[in-house]
Amino acid sequence: MTNSLAHYYKNLPDWLCEWWPVIVGLIVLYVPTYYGLNAGLWNVEDQQHGPIVLMVILFLFWQNREHLRPNPAAITWPVLGGISLFFGLLFYVVGRSQDIPILEISSQIFIFAGILLITRGMSVLKLMWFPLFFILFMIPLPGVFISAVTMPMKMAVSFVAEHVLYWFGYPIARTGVILQIGQYQLLVADACAGMHTLISLEALGLLYLNLVKHDSLFRNITLAILIVPISFAANVIRVIVLTLVTYYFGDAAGQGFVHAFAGMVLFIVALSLIMSVDSALHYLDKIRKGQLGVAGR
Repeated sequence: MTNSLAHYYKNLPDWLCEWWPVIVGLIVLYVPTYYGLNAGLWNVEDQQHGPIVLMVILFLFWQNREHLRPNPAAITWPVLGGISLFFGLLFYVVGRSQDIPILEISSQIFIFAGILLITRGMSVLKLMWFPLFFILFMIPLPGVFISAVTMPMKMAVSFVAEHVLYWFGYPIARTGVILQIGQYQLLVADACAGMHTLISLEALGLLYLNLVKHDSLFRNITLAILIVPISFAANVIRVIVLTLVTYYFGDAAGQGFVHAFAGMVLFIVALSLIMSVDSALHYLDKIRKGQLGVAGR
């Protein structure tokens, strides 16, 4: 039995042979965390993007697994890594014992960064920065901040949706975040134009940027900045679609399956807008480079 286990261990990939104690340790730490999130926080409407973000993070780590292979030439940073690991474990213990999800979830960033600094060095940490950064999208923001930002966003989305539909001749009026179209009233809820929607769309846009990996700095920076107005436009389109569905098919249709389906439409619209803007930026970048080339002659 011992020989067969030794043979099996010998056939494992080099990186897995080195990393399995770390993987076991992370499983012991964070399986209870994610079990608790799945049973609690992720069932709240404004945190339902959590499992999707987790799957994306796991995919990004797997996509970058080549950087985790043994490298004898790597210059490690044991002191800085130890400090990061210490603060990560401190955040975890306090967050876990006091039921503070912000600390418990964010501890992963410091723990993973510390492990990478100790085992692979700063160069690999820089290569793995995006999966670590993406963990931020799982961290629940304080309720006071969410409330302060969400109301102005809902007001702005309601305002734009009302004016767009009015321009097209629909009988619509607005009181705060309540839209009145025909005989129906619609409340623009947090799910339609809240902070969590903006965060989810920001995550989608940044993931798109990371996957396409443009060489143009102009294109990357401009698209990253434009993700915010693109997210806002996608929210406006979602509210307009729900308003029109209610107007033509009744309140039951607007609040039923179509309301849930509109959430998927939101992300499809947002991704389509991001890709369209990206194509336009590609065209502008070519023109800009062409003009610079002509000027250089």
